[in-house]
This record gives sequence, structure tokens and C-alpha cells, in this order.
Amino acid sequence: MHKSASRTTVCPFCHSINGIVKKGTGLSYIVHDYSKSYARKLDKVVEPYTRVAGPNNDLLTVAKKCVESIRPYQALELFSKIPTEDLPLLLMPFSEDKVSHPRNLIVERVLVPPNAIRPSVISEVRNGTNEDDLTQILQWILSQAATLEEDLSESEFITHYDNLHAEFTRLINSQTSGLPPIQDQKFIRGILQRLATKHGRFRLNLLGKRTNYTARTVISPDPNLRIDEVCIPEYCAIILTYPERVTEHNIEFLRKLVLNGPYKYPGAVYLNYKSPDSKPGEKAEMLKKFLSHPKVRESSAKSLRVGDIVDRHLIEGDIILFNRQPSLHRVSMQAFKAVVKPHRTFRFNPCCCTPFNADFDGDEMNVHLPQTEEARAEAKYLMLSLYNIANPKNGEPLISPIQDMITACYLFTLKDTFFEFDKACDLAAQLAAGSLITQECQLPPPAIVWPVKLWTGKQIFSLIMSPHPSHEVKINLRVSTKAIYSGNNEEMCPNDGFVVIYNSELLAGCMDKKLLGSGSKSSIFYSILRDYGGEACADAMWRLSRIALYYLSHRGFSIGIEDVTPDELLVQAKQDIIKQGYATCDDYINQYETNTLACNPGCSMEETLEMRLSQVLSRIRDEAGSACKRSLYRLNAALVMALIGSKGSLNNISQMCSCVGQQIIAGHRVPDSLNGERSIVLFHPGSRTPNAKGFVSNSFYSGLTAYEFFFHAMSGREGLTDTAVKTADTGYMQRRIVKFLEDLTVTYDGTVRDSRDDIVQFKYGSDGFDPCEMEVDSFPVDFDRELINVKAHYPCRNESSLTPDQVKNAVSVSLKMPTFADVDPIFPLHINEFFDEEIIPKMLQARQGISSSEVLTGVMAEPQRLTNTQLRQFLMSAKKKFDRALIEPSTAVGAICGQSIGEPATQMTLQTFHFAGVASMNITQGVPRMREIVNAVANIHTPLLTVQITDPTSAVLARRVKMSIEPTQLADIALMLRQMLTPDKVYVLVEFDQKRMIRREITPRQVAAAVRSATWANRKVKIIDIVWSESQMRVYPEDLNKLELLVQLLENVVVKGIKGVTRVVIQQDKTGHHNVYVEGAKFREVMAVQGVVPELVRSNNILEVECCLGVEAARRVVMEELCEVMAAHGVTVNIRHVMLLADLMTNRGEVYGYQRSGMAKAKNSVLCLASFERTGDHLFEAAYHSQEDNLAGITESIIVGNPARIGTGTFDLLGKWCQPSDQLDIKPVLLEYA
Repeated sequence: MHKSASRTTVCPFCHSINGIVKKGTGLSYIVHDYSKSYARKLDKVVEPYTRVAGPNNDLLTVAKKCVESIRPYQALELFSKIPTEDLPLLLMPFSEDKVSHPRNLIVERVLVPPNAIRPSVISEVRNGTNEDDLTQILQWILSQAATLEEDLSESEFITHYDNLHAEFTRLINSQTSGLPPIQDQKFIRGILQRLATKHGRFRLNLLGKRTNYTARTVISPDPNLRIDEVCIPEYCAIILTYPERVTEHNIEFLRKLVLNGPYKYPGAVYLNYKSPDSKPGEKAEMLKKFLSHPKVRESSAKSLRVGDIVDRHLIEGDIILFNRQPSLHRVSMQAFKAVVKPHRTFRFNPCCCTPFNADFDGDEMNVHLPQTEEARAEAKYLMLSLYNIANPKNGEPLISPIQDMITACYLFTLKDTFFEFDKACDLAAQLAAGSLITQECQLPPPAIVWPVKLWTGKQIFSLIMSPHPSHEVKINLRVSTKAIYSGNNEEMCPNDGFVVIYNSELLAGCMDKKLLGSGSKSSIFYSILRDYGGEACADAMWRLSRIALYYLSHRGFSIGIEDVTPDELLVQAKQDIIKQGYATCDDYINQYETNTLACNPGCSMEETLEMRLSQVLSRIRDEAGSACKRSLYRLNAALVMALIGSKGSLNNISQMCSCVGQQIIAGHRVPDSLNGERSIVLFHPGSRTPNAKGFVSNSFYSGLTAYEFFFHAMSGREGLTDTAVKTADTGYMQRRIVKFLEDLTVTYDGTVRDSRDDIVQFKYGSDGFDPCEMEVDSFPVDFDRELINVKAHYPCRNESSLTPDQVKNAVSVSLKMPTFADVDPIFPLHINEFFDEEIIPKMLQARQGISSSEVLTGVMAEPQRLTNTQLRQFLMSAKKKFDRALIEPSTAVGAICGQSIGEPATQMTLQTFHFAGVASMNITQGVPRMREIVNAVANIHTPLLTVQITDPTSAVLARRVKMSIEPTQLADIALMLRQMLTPDKVYVLVEFDQKRMIRREITPRQVAAAVRSATWANRKVKIIDIVWSESQMRVYPEDLNKLELLVQLLENVVVKGIKGVTRVVIQQDKTGHHNVYVEGAKFREVMAVQGVVPELVRSNNILEVECCLGVEAARRVVMEELCEVMAAHGVTVNIRHVMLLADLMTNRGEVYGYQRSGMAKAKNSVLCLASFERTGDHLFEAAYHSQEDNLAGITESIIVGNPARIGTGTFDLLGKWCQPSDQLDIKPVLLEYA
């Protein structure tokens, strides 16, 4: 309808010409222009002006422009004539309760904002006040309005009238283009500027609110605190208060606090009591009394009644919220129990640093004290650190021992670490403290009895997991360490690098970060967390932190210059490595200079040289690190920390005592910055030697030369700028992702829905599991570890072992029992797969030569022994974990998803890396690639197609496919293109290179057909005839003057292949299969090439896949590309988060990006859209359409102060009302009659 009206040039009723309406050059009028598109119909309009104009050319010029200026009063007159029944055609509401009209768009009266939003500030510098910007603009408006009432000439009236419009425009939007400048050049903030941007009302005051009952100071470590405790300075505890209601149970305690008053800790600041004047049946008025005066405190303590509220000091055991900015994910704000101590810093256990990304170099953190019992309860049972040990991103442990704790555990679990009785007792005594002071601790029998009793470090470490034989925690693990394990013999590893724990007793292996630190599901504490819960995990972690740091402080551990001093053997080894590497580099450079260097597939000779030199120089650094590892003493402090993962790496050690290595700038060696000839003036022009291109052969110990220091500073500066830019990019990207996903929740029917109740997923993650509860491979149960646990807990020595046939039958029968009737169908599938592929084959292997039905006894039955009780307990335990892993209804899966994807983006880089497997292909990676995926960019920077051919082993077919895809231009197969001028003819002669044509399987007929079908945009070149033979072709143009242009155009004619493809590279993998990689966004065309398997063609361009294969295929590409980008940087995110992100991008049948245009499609809430971007536009459109907001989303609820319908706010509590009875049966209290 709108298109039809806009194309109608003449009114069917009054026959007036309908032109284009647009904004005028000023601010006070709009323009009706009917001169451009309707020139033929304007003669009758201009004709009257022509007769009147006569010799007045100016009037005729204005008439021919046919531009009519429409002032506001004219627009108001036109709008007033619009009938009410036509309002729906203007998309304006028309109903009994909502009636809007276009005339309301014209402002007739200026509304004056209240004083509260434009306060006057008394000036301390001069007499008077400083008026708010809005007040100043209103004064200017009044001044202009008063001037218009004076006796003015026509020109003066128009000038002041325009000024009045300008000032009113400034009141609404002071950044409107065309506004006259202010004399003092002061920046004036209009109403719109007060609403928009991060400093506006929406984001600064409505979405982010200032709070009371908070504190902020520097943080410091205290390993004597539990992981669920934070030490609050007494100075803060006196200021932070909690309103506690007086009950019969706490009245005496609160009376003592009232007597202490506000300045003695612990005390109380205010007493809130009911007014004595309140009438029965009415809500009592609460009065507040300040308890500073001793007499007031005494009287208040005596009159304290049940129902009063005492604002007491923060005391030990109170629940507080602990937070550090930037809060990138959920665990950046957790609940802790307060411990009040002297001094002026917040202290907490160093194990809790990782979720906050905190260190103790001057960081500050915030404390918030919840003020209601409901808030305390939610914080205690949902936000307490005990329940947030696992990372919501992937379920890996996040709260864990760090740095010195890991180092200490490694040192006292070495084979040669022994303790005498007194030392062993000292260490064991560290296990009993605080809430664990009463726990029993029993030393095991000594490992060495004579000539002196000695206990091993492994025995002491076992007490951390289980201090007493009767302790409930019994964990079982068999796992290799990260870097110490030699790779074979398992527990007989000569480096003691394979850890075996049986019923919480460390039998073999040394501790490292994989066994203790964060990010590993093989860690001891993750096993305790999964099997015994967060409380047991916190107890064990507290025992470790105390005993580890006690041991390290008494043993001593430090690093000095001697630890990085290379010996003669290491210096000689480094020189040999560098000499050999330099020789290899010189050989490659000589080959390049003599043009004998064999090029890599798809690479030029220069690219090949740089690639090979980079590989050699990287190998030098790695070999130098290996030499350091061999040379340094096994207990070298730097080497110990690097190997076990507590701090640093072998590369750091190599840089300190061997060589710093190659400096990388933007993914390449140091570029030639001086006129493109050399890096710095010390080297010859064009030099490609390692020294000239940024290789630092010296170490930090030996010292860098001047040019090495310069190259190293270049690389360091790039790292700093990369981090600074990346922080802003990733922050904005995470804000957009979270804004889109924030209101997605899991409902009680298992679906994932948004605030409009639209379904995004029918079951969260397609299986309904919580990512936090996944033990292995996105599945909630690690069957191998669970079976080991069950066998250790239930030895069942009196039962006979089951045969493989009996195991299979028992599993089948057990799964059909009523206990497993309500379990998800995926559970029996995984159980059967585990037994069929893991357990039964091992049992058969252990029974070689014995029938699968024969029952074994004694020693013969021990390998892979499994009894009926063990099998039953295993299935029940697995089912329990399976049920526990189901996600809780009302979980904010959208916000968690946005945080889980946005937070690891800060670890990525802004640079472009080489594509894995095809070194010649540079594709966008890191933050830029993630931005392309999230924004659903149409024209991505590096489109890439991965092509599978029908016979992957055939190199001939791969080359043929390459020639069919890669564009071949006429210039590539022509020996010559020449302009031919003869007396009777003019043409372009093309002589073919027949060898190239045969090699590329191109015929002259194909060339002629390609030239004939070629189109040249905006080039008026026409071909009238083409004559060809086997060796040449003649092209006759229509216009002889464009012969030279035709030659240039013919050179670029694509005679074979797909136009738009940049490059095609064949890569042979280790199995001998050939893969074809295509640069270019030609997905549909490549799938149609003969020899290509169309089902296996893969594109990284999301919108291109959507156009060709539909939205489901595009969703799959979004998931795959996101996983690849994060995996390239070592980031692991549970697939359920990626799946939810992709589902929301595609759930409306098209792919829309997480940006302002996609936001308008995904959300319909005015407040949500206005708080995101384009605040003024969204508010204006909503006002025009009289749009309503149901306030169902998260953003809207926060703005208006309503509880969000998410998490514990999803449901309401209903109480059953009973008629009060005069005679109530009073139940006797326990022991009342004792």
C-alpha cells in the first residue's frame, strides 16, 4: 500500500502533483519537491508563473525549481484534515482506549521539565547559581518567543522564528546537525543526550544503580581462611549494617549489641520500633532511633520487643557478596561468609583467585551486604562459592589451588621426600583448624620402620583427601601428569609421573597442575566435587592450602640468578643449535636468490621462503628449551614451576638462560620498514637473514644487543596495543551477545523460551543437561572412573565374578527394572555402548583361551573382575548422576551462554593466523572472526571452501578439480593479444599457447564462447564477430575507437573456472588423501563442479550457506565456526552454549546478527531496544505507534524495579487461607512434660 501511494504522482481527486517530501536545509520546515521525478507533468504548474513573471527571471527560476516549503503551521493544517478512519493506513492505533492523530506530531506547547531533573547549583566561585542545561535552553526559548511578539519585519520574524525552532530542537536533541553554534562553545545536553550512551539515564541510572551497604578496598591473600570465607576489616564491619528482626531466640544477643552502640564492635547503629500511637488493626508506623547516646542505648535495650528491627553491625557468619570488575561471567560475583578481623584489606583464600581473575598486586574488590532474609537465602544457597567451584562455561573446576600450593604438593610428593615423626605430626596438625579443629587425624603406619621411622610425602598428602580411615571421602584416580609422565609403564614410570589414588591413598605419582589446578576434570578436587559435593571439596582444599604453604615456608623455595645461569654445556649446545639453524636458513635464502626454491602449494617463492625460515627459527627456540630442560637440575626452581604448571613455561626458561627467539610482528617476522628495503639501518638492503628479521639469539641472562632490544620492544609494543584494542572489542561484543540472550530461560516443560514465551529450543542443548554437571565429553557420567570408584567402595570378596555373558544379561535385565523406567532413553544407550565397547572386550582379552561362560575363581578372576553387587551399584550411581545433571527449571541459560562465550574472547587475539593444515591460506581468526560470526556479516574477510573430491587418493582428479574451479583468464593461455589494422578490417588478434590450453583442458571453442558471453559493466564495448582456429582467434569490435580498451578487457575474460574465486590450493594430508581449499564465496558453483562431492563441500560464509542450503545448514555452520575459532586459541566451551547462540540467531527462519538491526527483529520491547542503541529512534517510533511494553523481559524489569521473571522470580508462592478458629489445638512442645 505504501509503495502504491508513493508511486502515485497525481492525486485522483484534486489532480495535484505528489512530489518527494524531505527535510529542508533549516530546522523549521520541510520541502515538497516535485521537480526531479515528475518533470513531464510540471508544465501546467510552471505556466502560470511564466505569464506572471514577465521580465522577472528570478521568479521564473524559483518557479522552475518547483520546490514548496511547508512550515509547521501548514503541516498542522494538513494533518488536522486527515480523517480518523484513515489512521490505520498510517500505522497509527485507532481504538476506543488508544486514539492518536498525526496533528499531535506538531508541538504547539513546550512542556517544561520539573526542577528535580534540572536543579540549580549554588556557585561557590561567584554570586548566584549555575543553571542546568535544560533551564538555559528554556530561557532561550522564552527569549525568542518574547521577541516574536514584538513589531518585527518579515525577515526578522522569519529569523527569530527559525531560532525558536533551533532552540526547541536543541532541547530535544542537542546534537542535531544544522543547529547554530553557541557563543561560548559549551556542550549542551538535550533530553535525548540524557537518555542515550553509557552515561545516560538508561544505562547509568536505570540498568546500573548505585547501592548502599557496600565496601571497597585492596585485597590480600590468607590461606588460613576457607574458600567460602572472606575477611572483612573491622573498620568496614562497623559501617555495614544489617536490619535484623528481634525474635525470642535472638533478643538477648541483640540487646547486647544495642548496649554497645554504633562505635563499639559488635554493636548496633539504629533501632526501628513500632510507633506507640499506632492503632490496632492498622499497619504500624516504624520509628527510627539513633543509638549514639548511652542513655538512649540503655532505654532502648530495656524496651526491646519482639518485632523490632535492629540495624546491627556486620558480624561473623553473615552472608556477603564479593565482586571484582570487570565482571565477565557469573562467578565474578559470589557469596561468602564474613570473618571480621583487624587491619584494612579484604582477605580470602588464594584458591578463589581464578574465577575473579584477581591477583594481589593492588587489585581492589567490592563487598555487598544483602539486606533481606530472602536475599541472604538466595545468596547462601545459590551464590555461595561452595556451589560455584565448577565453571559454568564447561564444567571444569575453577576454584582450585594455585602457584605455590601446587609447587609445595609436587615437592612433598616426590619419591625422596621423607619426614620424621615430629615433622609428620607438625604437617598433620595443620589439618585441624577452624571448623575442622575437632576432626580426627590419624597418621598411617610409617613407610620406613628401621633404623628410624619415616613417613613419605605421599602419605602426608593422603591425609589431605582423607584425614582418618573412617573419613567419608574415598576417591579413586588413575591419571598421568601433564609433563612429567614418560609416556609408558603407568605407575612404574621412572619419573613418577603417573598418579594412582586408591580409596584416597596416594600410591604413586607426583602432584602437578593437572591433578590439582583449575581447568582439568582429571583433578583430585573435581573428583571430590562430583562424588561428595562442594562442602567436602572445600574442606579438602582448605587442608591442602594450610599444609602446602606451611611445608613450603619451612622447606624454603626461591628463585634467583643462579637458577637461570647456563653452564658451559648449555652454552655450547645453544651455539650448536643456532649455528645449525642459521646454516639451514642460509641454504633456503641461497635457493631463493637463485630461483631454485621449490614453492609450497598455492604459495609464491617469497611466501615459501618466509614460511620455511619461520619453521626453522621456531625449531631453534624449541630445541633450545629442550636443551635447558636437559641441562638444568631437576629441582631447579624455574624448571620445577614450568614442568608442573604452577607458573611459567619452558619457553620462559629458554628465554632467560638460552635464547629469546624470533620476534613476531602481526604474525610475521619483523617487516622491512625503511623504504621497504630493510628493518633497520644496521643491515644490508633486502637482507633476509635471521638477525636482520628479528631473531634474538641472546638470552636475558647474557643481555640483548641494541638491535635485538629494538626488535624485542617492537613485539612487546604490539602485545600492549593488541590487548588494549581487544578489551574494547570483546567488551562490546559480549554486551551485544548478553543483551540478545538475557531473557532465555528453561521452563518447567523443558523448553527454552524468551520473555515473549517464544520457544527457542524444545529441550535445552537437545538433551536437557546442565553444562556444569558434565564429567566427560559433554556427558554427565565418566563411566570408567565411576566403575573404579564402585569397585573400590564395594570389593565384594565373597562374591564370584561375572562372566562376559552374565554381565551383558545383567545389564539388560537391570535396565528394564522399574527403577530405570523414568530415565531418559539416552542413558541405556550409553550404558550398553560402554559395556559393549569397553568392559566386555577387556574381560574377553583377560580370558583368552577360556570360554566366555566359564566362571573364574581366585587369582584368575582378579583382572577385570566385576560382581553382581558392583554392577548394580554402578548402574544406580550412574543413574543418580544422570538425574542430577538435568538442568534446573528457570535457569538463566541465555545469560550464562552469553557470558561463557564472551568471557573467553578476552583470551583471543586480534591477529590473523595461518590456517591449520594449509600454511599458505591466511584466514581470519580470533576476535575479528568471532565478530564476523556473531554479526552474521555478509561479506566476510576471508571466505574459504573446503572441498572433498570423489576419489581423495587421486592426485590427477584433484588437479582436474582445481583447474575446473580456479579461474583461467585469456591472458593466461595467450601468447599475444595485438591490435590488427588492415585496409579493410580492424580486429584484435589472439594467439593461443596451445601447450597451456592442453594442460588446462581448454578448447578454442570454449574460449570463443567465453568471450562472446562476457559482459563488461559500464563499458560500451560490443563485439560483432569472432573467428577462431586451433592456434588463434580474431575479435571484431563494433566501435573501432575502442580497440585498445577491448584488448585490456579481453585479457581479463575468464575462459574456464569460476569467476570470483581467488585461489585454489591442493593439500595432501598424512593419510595420502587430497583436500582442495578454495578462496572465494562461490559455494553453489563449486558444488556443481564435476568430481566434487557436493554433500561434503563446506563453507565458512554463514549467509552464503543459508542462501544455498537453508537456515538449518547455516545454524550448523555457526556452531562449527564458533567452535573452531575458540579451539584455535585453546578455549573450550560446552557445545550447549554454542548451540543456544546459533539457535537464537536462526530461530525466526533467517540468520540475523547480534547487532542493532538484528536486535529490532529479536525484541519487541521499547525499553529493551532503547537501552541498547539508537535510544531516540526507538522512543520516537514507539511514541508514534503508541506501542505498549509488557515489561516481561530482564531489562524492562530492572528499569521499572520489578522482580525479573527468571530464576527464583519465575514463580509465586501461594498460601492456603484458613478460617481462624476460636479453639485452636496447641501441640505440646517436645520435652514439655519431661
